[in-house]
Amino acid sequence: MASRGRVRNAAGDDQAQGDQDRDAAGLGARRVAVRAVAELIGQERPPALDEALATALRAERLEPGDAALARAIAVATFRRLGQIRGALAARLDRGLPSGKPRLVAILTTACAQILDLSVPDHAAVDLAVRLAKADGRTAGLAGMVNAVLRRVAREREAILAGADPLSGNTPDWLARRWTAARGAETAEAIARAHLAGAAIDLTLRDEGAREVWEERLGAEALPTGSLRLPADGAPIPELPGFSEGAWWVQDAAAAIPARLLAVGEGERVLDLCAAPGGKTMQLASRGATVTALDRSAPRLGRLRENLARLGLSAEVAVADATTYAAEPFDAVLLDAPCSATGTIRRHPDVAWTKAEADIGRLADLQTALLDRAADLVRPGGRMVYCTCSLEPEEGEDQIRAFLARDSRFTRVPVRPEEVGGRTELIDANGDLRTLPSHGLDGFFAARLHRSEP
Repeated sequence: MASRGRVRNAAGDDQAQGDQDRDAAGLGARRVAVRAVAELIGQERPPALDEALATALRAERLEPGDAALARAIAVATFRRLGQIRGALAARLDRGLPSGKPRLVAILTTACAQILDLSVPDHAAVDLAVRLAKADGRTAGLAGMVNAVLRRVAREREAILAGADPLSGNTPDWLARRWTAARGAETAEAIARAHLAGAAIDLTLRDEGAREVWEERLGAEALPTGSLRLPADGAPIPELPGFSEGAWWVQDAAAAIPARLLAVGEGERVLDLCAAPGGKTMQLASRGATVTALDRSAPRLGRLRENLARLGLSAEVAVADATTYAAEPFDAVLLDAPCSATGTIRRHPDVAWTKAEADIGRLADLQTALLDRAADLVRPGGRMVYCTCSLEPEEGEDQIRAFLARDSRFTRVPVRPEEVGGRTELIDANGDLRTLPSHGLDGFFAARLHRSEP
């Protein structure tokens, strides 16, 4: 149920809502979704959607069900944002307005409910009109909001039938890059996977208990070693095994790089750019002595909480990985900061909040991190470099250039049995390359060995 009393509008000002608005079921969820979406589309360098949602939720206390609905609406908005913008622009005399993020957010979130969610059309339209009326910036346009959304609802089937997932729901610069790098067929398959969204995968603390947890959770055992939860499962904190730390949420692709490092009991291992800690927990659960390093103290706070819940230990260090100095480690895992275009299935805002120029800037950082990580590997040791990006500059090209400039290292190809026999996940060079069309996040990983002196 929507929260009562005084709430904050999208600008952050206290605003008294009328009794009718306060009592409208689901209005608070829509208000949160609109505020988060407006924050992203109204800024030159917007925050991540999860961050914007967290801010909006702090301003309005919602029941768990309404909070989940707010997130679902916001995610669906970005999942189909290109299609939604096109549909609205074609049905507005002057096109979709610019410079009015609040109005655009009201329209696009309502369209997302009509096109992508199991929400009654009348509820999506009525609550959008209420939100428009409640704000002085949009009150005079409530009639237009009502008319265009009713038209979208009437023409839903035609809108959905005419949508092209690649050209319609992917920014032009990304569609062009994926087509050039992977071919038109694969690029379209990636875009279709983004529309389908992502399942929730789990990594077990004790992989020997996989059959036990498969049964208890009603999960699917994936060949790569993860468990995949059913789509209609209970909230994560309510599932068996959460409170005792038997598992943690981690996409199946994200769980592979730490497995490739194959750490042993007592080995000294460095996890660079470690937060929020999924890979740290994998390494620690195998008995390694792990140093988890990240430059973000708040993100490391979450890592510490996760370690405590699972009963695992690691040294946690707040530091800049490009300048970090220590005695060389047996193994180093570098999950480098990247454009995150491989995670669009679950974070569709990435497609609309990143720019092509970000890739070159991040590639420069990745190069610096690789060179520093290489010096932190002892002779005879090993390193895994990975990114959750689909862009060659952040994966394949990085390793090609690194091996050309650092003769101390050689590639150790991934073996089919290390990825559950899924040979399509291994590229021609022997590196890991997963794609959303594989039913996984897009990930690149290369395993490297440092020669003895």
